[in-house]
Formats: sequence, C-alpha cells, structure tokens
Amino acid sequence: MICVDTSSLVAFITKDLGRDVTGVENAFVTGQVVVTPVVVTEVLSSPKLDIETIKMLGLLPVLEIKEGFWSRAGFLRASLLKKGHKANLADTLIAQSCLDHNVPLITRDTDFKNFATHSNLQLI
Repeated sequence: MICVDTSSLVAFITKDLGRDVTGVENAFVTGQVVVTPVVVTEVLSSPKLDIETIKMLGLLPVLEIKEGFWSRAGFLRASLLKKGHKANLADTLIAQSCLDHNVPLITRDTDFKNFATHSNLQLI
C-alpha cells in the first residue's frame, strides 16, 4: 500500500507533472493506492470538483482510524510543535494514519518532511 496525500492526488487529477505524480500513476497501475479520511475530506471540499473525480475517489480504499488514533496524533503534533516545527492539524492526521498502518506517503507538500525527520513516517 502507498498512501497518496491531497497535494499529489490533486496534481495527478489535474495532469500536473512531477515525480510525485509519476509515483501516484505507478501506485494506481499496481493497485497500491490508499488514502486517509482527511484526504477524502480535503478533496471533496473543492467547490470545483467534477463527478469523475468524486467517482474515482469513492473507489479508493481508505485507511481506517485505529483505536487510540486521536491521542497518538495529538502527541505527534505536540512533539513537533515543542521542537518549533510547523505541524498543521490536517497534516498531522494524515501522517498519523500512515504511521498507524506503516505505509509510505506520496506528497509534494514539504511540510511532511518534519514528520519524516521526527517520526517513522516514510515519504516517497
């Protein structure tokens, strides 16, 4: 499994170019794409969303939230904030979902580098 962040999923949908988009394409081809509940919410929040994207998103497996998730996410965020790093809530929840399921994350959002540096989050 490979988790796709909102930034890379939107880049893939809009046919943008980049190493992350190539990674998303490969994950789709091999059937490895998963998303987090937060990514689903972020993508569906777009007022310009088309029906094909909604259908595609509905077909993707979504990582389940495991017991204790909210506490682990809170502690993860606190650990980064304590060190003076940026850790917005949505990114924290995405990172914690990946950590809970031990899946790497494809993203073009550089804010996730803090999570990778200070936790076991694997970035592609």
